[in-house]
Amino acid sequence: MAGPHVPPDGGWGWMIVLSGFMMNALSYGVIRSVGVFFVEFVHLFNRSSSEVSWISSIAIAVQQFASPVGSALSMLFGARAVVMAGGVLAFLGILLASFGNSLLHLYLTLGAMTGFGWALAFAPTMGTIPKYFLRRRALALGLALTGNGVSSFLFSPLFQALIDAYSWRGALIILSAVVLNLCICGALLRPIPALENASRHLKELQQPSKCALFLRKLASVFDLSLFRNRGFLVYSVGMLLIGTGYFVPYVHLVPHGKDLGLSNYEAAFLMSVTALADAASRLFSGCFADLKLLTSAHLLVLWNSTTGLSLLLLPLAETFPSVMALGLIYGLSAGAFAPLIFAVLPDLVAIERVTSAVGLGLMVMSLGGLLGPPLSGLLRDLTGDFRVSFLVCGGFILAGSCVLMCIPSFFSGATSSCRKKKDRTGLPPAKDEPPVSCVLITPSSTDHSLDVSQSTRLSTMSEEC
Repeated sequence: MAGPHVPPDGGWGWMIVLSGFMMNALSYGVIRSVGVFFVEFVHLFNRSSSEVSWISSIAIAVQQFASPVGSALSMLFGARAVVMAGGVLAFLGILLASFGNSLLHLYLTLGAMTGFGWALAFAPTMGTIPKYFLRRRALALGLALTGNGVSSFLFSPLFQALIDAYSWRGALIILSAVVLNLCICGALLRPIPALENASRHLKELQQPSKCALFLRKLASVFDLSLFRNRGFLVYSVGMLLIGTGYFVPYVHLVPHGKDLGLSNYEAAFLMSVTALADAASRLFSGCFADLKLLTSAHLLVLWNSTTGLSLLLLPLAETFPSVMALGLIYGLSAGAFAPLIFAVLPDLVAIERVTSAVGLGLMVMSLGGLLGPPLSGLLRDLTGDFRVSFLVCGGFILAGSCVLMCIPSFFSGATSSCRKKKDRTGLPPAKDEPPVSCVLITPSSTDHSLDVSQSTRLSTMSEEC
């Protein structure tokens, strides 16, 4: 390793990236492909689209809303044990869902239990990756997140083939065995001793509290003070709006294709091609973000806005080639947006708080994820198709872009060279200067040390510029 406090930018970090790749494939990759089961559940239980949509919506909402629990438990017991426990829970949830005879059964198993297992696996894994990388952080996150797209490309036709061969119950049993491999993802996670010692030191500074201080201690475990950070607060509101529309295509793109007259395999292929474009753009986005031509916040808004516009245009597509073309645009933009959700967090909060920030950010996003698919299904029941649904979801995503533009220093136009000139004046920064603006201008400049003082950090920033 490069040093006790400096991210190694390689070494075992690439195994952490592999763990993240597998974890994303076995969580969000499965969520994206579960739309293949959507039509089966509608016909089997003779329920409306909005009622069946609650299965995916509950899974997404629980997975994200419970992410702070995964973050907090990983701080107490380590990421490895928590991720492996999450893998067992996700396995049991899908396995028990195969015995379901009602939507309520599927809500509790495939929705709540599986979602909670994914929550225990996702936040600790994605929170570990930034601790291993500095210069290649966005690339590492992009590589890990390509697991979503690659698995979606494979899972959608695979699930359809399994349903045709073994029925939806047999397909879920096989899927549960596949998801159990999340335990391997957890086994690959290795903590960095310097960061573990820093976290232990912070815990030792917290004196045991009595009943009157219980809520304060609980808040410290979940790091709720992050919401007092203006940049993180704006980020959270933006994620709330984006989450309302972001997950809808993953659930309803396949049913939308079937509504247009596409065959089962054509609809599944539509999701597969979209997912493949998503995976490729995640890798490209990570490489491009590491060039530092634009800040992570600017790229986040750029790709998110393109995602919203593609959903607004999707209802205009009537034929298989036109739907495929817009699906590709959506996959490219949504995939490029995904790594930046996490890459921007070290620019907003200190590196040792990234795991907590990932959990809290996903929790806020889950509120929108809980609303989006059922709202889309309800609009489909009222209008007869998903056209209005995609228009509304695209509007939510664009509204999220507008909110993200309020991140501190987003419109300042400051660059690293500009910061360099400012530092050469020798004037110390104002005491009331928001720390977020400095970090946005020189991303990840505070990652070199967890224990140095604020003055030493500012000096380091000046030297790196």
